[in-house]
Amino acid sequence: MAEREFANVDPATVADARRKGCDPRKLDQAAENVLAYIYATLPSFPVYPGTRLPALAASSDGVDRISRLPDEPLRNIVARLPVKDAARTAVLSSRWRALWPSTPLVLVDSFLLPKGQGFRPTPASSPAVTAAVSDILEAHPGPFRCIHLVCTQSAYRNQNQLARWLQLLAAKAVQDLVLVNRPWPRDVPLPPTIFAITTLTRLYVGLWKLPDTAALRGASFPHLRELGLCCVEMEQGVVDSLVARSPVLEVLNILGCINGLRLRLLSQSLRCLQISCSKMEHIAVVKAPCLERLILFGSGKIDGGLCSRLKIGDVPKLHAFGYLDPGQVLQIRDTIIMPGIASTSTMMRSVKILSLNVCFGVRNEVKMVPNFLRCFPNAERLHILSEKCDKPTGNHLGLKFWEESGPIENVLSRINVTSIREFRGDPGEVGFLEFIFWNALALKTVFVSMANPSFTPFSTEEAYAKVKYCYRNKASKSCQMAVIGSTGPSGGEVWRFKDGADFSFHDPFSQVEVR
Repeated sequence: MAEREFANVDPATVADARRKGCDPRKLDQAAENVLAYIYATLPSFPVYPGTRLPALAASSDGVDRISRLPDEPLRNIVARLPVKDAARTAVLSSRWRALWPSTPLVLVDSFLLPKGQGFRPTPASSPAVTAAVSDILEAHPGPFRCIHLVCTQSAYRNQNQLARWLQLLAAKAVQDLVLVNRPWPRDVPLPPTIFAITTLTRLYVGLWKLPDTAALRGASFPHLRELGLCCVEMEQGVVDSLVARSPVLEVLNILGCINGLRLRLLSQSLRCLQISCSKMEHIAVVKAPCLERLILFGSGKIDGGLCSRLKIGDVPKLHAFGYLDPGQVLQIRDTIIMPGIASTSTMMRSVKILSLNVCFGVRNEVKMVPNFLRCFPNAERLHILSEKCDKPTGNHLGLKFWEESGPIENVLSRINVTSIREFRGDPGEVGFLEFIFWNALALKTVFVSMANPSFTPFSTEEAYAKVKYCYRNKASKSCQMAVIGSTGPSGGEVWRFKDGADFSFHDPFSQVEVR
């Protein structure tokens, strides 16, 4: 295999892949796909890469008016520049010389790469970026406002250098830290020093092996408000301990946990919990009096094909809940939801926005949907993600099944917005849509988003005709419907943590904001 095929692949990755009998090309592409998803979930950079150095050209009267501004506005200018430009302001004039060292540091290592490389350094550029990061962290006296290290790959194979960086971050009071390992493997140990940084307000780590729970003894994160764990290796109990040591934590995001995630959460401050593309084994939200959003996207089957278990305890403010999967074992307080079980003890009346994953070709899962709906009698918005069924279990359950299921309170009198995504016009989808249109008296708006026929062959014309058929006898005469196509990936767009944690957006599951 010619070496030129791996011109942009880290040599250590190629060597490790060959030792394991893997094709380095496939390994590198898999790494890039995972990294692309991680990058999409990361918080926005607090700098403006298109910003230029302040123009200090003299005005017509020869006066430099920008330099005459007070220190605080000038520091705000410096803080919004990419770090190379921010440091260069020291040579503009004596007035600017002390501003960069006295401005809380904002460092995004991707802005140190040559133009055109994006987040992907080459083996040639990586050492230079690593050296620049080291120089900046050593030279700047602090404090560190925001450090995003997402493509500094060569440093992560040097545990001493990585440990030194973390020591500097702790000593210089970093607040916002993003640390993504690049490239594989995903089990590179993250030094325990990461748990000694007590000044953090936001922390995202990706593609690392976290220190074990023993490293958390005595640790405390008194200012941490947002925590993101992306494709990390960790032992059971680490997340629980991190949450317990974060008294003001509001947002917890977990992405790509593939080893069977088990959580037992107690938090007085948590407002939003999001778990995406993870194998959830047992998630128990025991007590979270401030929790408003619980979002579970793309949970996979655990080993042996067993169903994940979800237990919801004391969450009196829970407002938005999804994507609930009828194939999961749902326990509300002390009762496991089963067909035919519906009582006041299993009802969560605070939930106003509900999203369900439904595979309409699996009869046992569809039979659970009425029971799940009855658990949320005050739901006003219902969103359905229709999953493609590769192995249907008998004929689809149509309108007759829904009519025989008995009255469902929220459908009859509460739900005013409904959406169904990845619609293909299958009989089960059509039967459910008919049931909603014909029974939802408060319904005002319905969105039907088609699946992309490039990935799932079906007739969009026939599917649209079926939607119109369902709409013809709607119970709510004021109901309006919109049908839209899709050019997105198979199964729809992946979940973005930014959407779920944006509390200015009323409905995190809605494709279009409806007031």
